Amino acid sequence: MAGITSFGVYIPIYRLDRDEIAKMWGTRSIGGQKAVAGYDEDAVTMALAAVQQCLTHHELQSEGLYFATTTAPYQEKQSAAIIASAVKMGPHTVTADITNSLRAGTTALRTALDAVDAGSAESVLVAASDCRLGSPKGMHEQLFGDAAACLAIGREGVIADMESSYCLNSDFTGVWRTTADRFVKSGEGRFVDEQGYQPIMIETISGLMKAGNFQPEDFSKIVFPASDSKSHAKLAGKLGFKAAQIQDPFYDRIGNTGTAGTMIMLSAAVGTAKPGDRILLANYGDGADAFVLRVTRAVTPFWEKQINTTRSIDYRTYLNWRNLMQLEAPSLPSRGEPSLSSRWRQRQVISTLSGVKCRNCGLPQIHTLGQTIRICVGCQTKDDFEPYCFADKKASLFTYAVDHLQPTKNPPGLNGVIDFEGGGRLICELTDYDLDHVEIGMPLEMTFRRLSQGEGIINYFWKARPIAR
Repeated sequence: MAGITSFGVYIPIYRLDRDEIAKMWGTRSIGGQKAVAGYDEDAVTMALAAVQQCLTHHELQSEGLYFATTTAPYQEKQSAAIIASAVKMGPHTVTADITNSLRAGTTALRTALDAVDAGSAESVLVAASDCRLGSPKGMHEQLFGDAAACLAIGREGVIADMESSYCLNSDFTGVWRTTADRFVKSGEGRFVDEQGYQPIMIETISGLMKAGNFQPEDFSKIVFPASDSKSHAKLAGKLGFKAAQIQDPFYDRIGNTGTAGTMIMLSAAVGTAKPGDRILLANYGDGADAFVLRVTRAVTPFWEKQINTTRSIDYRTYLNWRNLMQLEAPSLPSRGEPSLSSRWRQRQVISTLSGVKCRNCGLPQIHTLGQTIRICVGCQTKDDFEPYCFADKKASLFTYAVDHLQPTKNPPGLNGVIDFEGGGRLICELTDYDLDHVEIGMPLEMTFRRLSQGEGIINYFWKARPIAR
């Protein structure tokens, strides 16, 4: 039987205090913080980071990657293919974007389970990521947070078996966003909660429990989303579960993270469970999904450092990063427009940060875009190399330069010369840094980020970021 074999979670380091948002607009604060994606992050880059975490904790050759989101950066271009290419999944990997509903994550999960159970794939990755925008001054602005999660589905090394499931679809309109809308819209709160969310979730969860003859006390944890903390607690009480059984939705610390939220909660629930414990997982959006999972062996919530390693930003920074206010354009020359032809020629370097390794002396090298390495700098052997990937290698900062004129939404820019473990040197941008703590020799890791966007084309590439200590 198919089940979950690994988790991956990515939470941006930046936090925005809700008190600051409320102070700006003279409204009531719901308290706590929200996680905010960096200026060079989006749903794709966050999902890729979660996939990398998932693969780090469980080496596998996945035959599929399903990406769930409501905030894909392209209206017409598959995001899953970008992610699969960046983590060096083969060209025959089945990729799919599952979108347009907050239930997309569990829809992708069900699809992956069916594929593995049917034998059409041995393992499938399910990534979910969202970077939703609420209208300034509205409650969604305070509530929405940014994050991503990934589940590996397979038959070998299962840490949580999927015992049963239940599904219900509904055309109830509670929250929505058309192609012309930038911000999420919603109906009146009480109407959405009492006529849509609660009855649909109660019917789905009750249907699952009735079909399996389960009682509330049969579960160690119940995992489910809600629009906010109040609705979350209200539904838990109506379902008859005790407070100790309710998984923390982390709304006070990172916010409502859309399609990723349920998977993040599930990761935490499995991480604190004991072998044999049952977990009830439910998700809402244009209907509801519900699953019963049985834990075979618990995993440590390896992402706890991410939720505790934070850096505060102010509201002006948030507005700038989200392009919610018009600023004076810089007088300096802007970045060059992405070239489709050159990016295609250099796709291996761009997607996977690939270089070469000398077959004679074993020294890795990575070349500047547009150049080809023919001579080994170590032993001077000519044209005798094999491919080598740098994206998953740790590095250290050899030297750096602070650029106050660099076009960036998080000035000043920081460019570094980095040395990879095992060999290889690269000049690249740094991100997620605290300039007061940048020092020679600091440990770094590579991260896939947005460099620029022109003519509607998003220019993704790799940057280095400090490793959280």
